[in-house]
Amino acid sequence: MTRFLLQRLGQAVAQLLIVGSIVFFLVRLIPGDPARAALGETATEEQVAQTREAMHLNDSFASQFFGFWGRLFQGDLGTSLVSGREVMQDLPSRLGNSLELVLVSLALALLIGVLLGRIAATRADRPADHALVAGSILGISLPVFVVGALLLMVFAILYPILPPQRFTSPLEDPLTHLQTLVLPVVTLTAASCAVITRMTRSAMLETLTADYVRTARSKGLVESKVVNRHALRTAMVPVVSTATVELTTLIGSTVLVETIFGWPGVSSLLMDAVGQRDYPVIQAVVLSVATIVILVNLIGDLVVRFLDPRTEES
Repeated sequence: MTRFLLQRLGQAVAQLLIVGSIVFFLVRLIPGDPARAALGETATEEQVAQTREAMHLNDSFASQFFGFWGRLFQGDLGTSLVSGREVMQDLPSRLGNSLELVLVSLALALLIGVLLGRIAATRADRPADHALVAGSILGISLPVFVVGALLLMVFAILYPILPPQRFTSPLEDPLTHLQTLVLPVVTLTAASCAVITRMTRSAMLETLTADYVRTARSKGLVESKVVNRHALRTAMVPVVSTATVELTTLIGSTVLVETIFGWPGVSSLLMDAVGQRDYPVIQAVVLSVATIVILVNLIGDLVVRFLDPRTEES
C-alpha cells in the first residue's frame, strides 16, 4: 500500500505540473488585452501601455512562465490583474462555497443511490425494481439546468416554500444558509443519485449470483447479512469508482447551478475571470480544481484497494 501511495502521489505531482503548464499557455490564447479589459474601453493607449508594463505582460514568455511556477512553489497564487487583490483573498471562500455544494450533493447521492440500488437489486423484476429503474433513467436524462429551473419555478415561485434569497454565510445565519442550500443540492444530487442507483443495482445483481454468496446462503446465514456483508461490500468497488467520476461531473455542473441560484462559488469566479482576461485568477481556479479532482481520484483508488484486496496483486 505504501508503494502504491508513493506512486500515485508522484503521478499526482506530474499531472499538476502538466495541467498548470497547459493552463498557463491556453489562457494567453484568449482573445483580448487584459490591460484593456482592466481599464475599460475609454482608456488611452498610453494608459494601456503603462498598465501592461505594471502587469509584467511585456515580459518575455519564458520569464512569465518561470515566474508563474516560481511564485506558485512559494505558495503565491498571484494578484488579480483586474481588482489588484491577492487571489488567495477571494479563492478560499469561493472554493469553499462550491465544495460545500459538491460534497453535500455527492454524499446524498451515495447514501440514497446505494440504498435505492440495493432495494432494486433485491427486488429484481418486481414493481419496485421497475419503478426505480425508470426513475434513474429519467434522472440521468434530465439536464442539470432543466432540473434547476423546474425546482426554482415550483418551490421558489409557484409554491414559495424555499424562496430565493441572497447568499448568506453559515456563520452569519445557519438557518437561512440551509434554506438557500436545499435547491442547488437537490439539483446536483438528482443525476448523480440516478447513476449510482443503476451502478449499485447492476453490481449487486452480479454479486448476488456469485458462488461465494450461494455458499454463504447454504451455511444458513440470514439473508440481510448475506446481502450486506457479502454482496453489497463487493458491489461497492465499482460504485466507489463511479462516485469519483461523478464528483468531476458535479464540479462541472456547478457552473450552471451557481448561475441559476446565484451561488457565489468558484465557477462564477472563473467565468468572470475569463471574461476579464484575468490570467492569475484563471490559473489559480483551474489548478485548485485539478488538485481536488486528483486527490479525490487518489482517495477513490485507496478505498477500492481496501474494499477489494485482489487489487493488491495487480
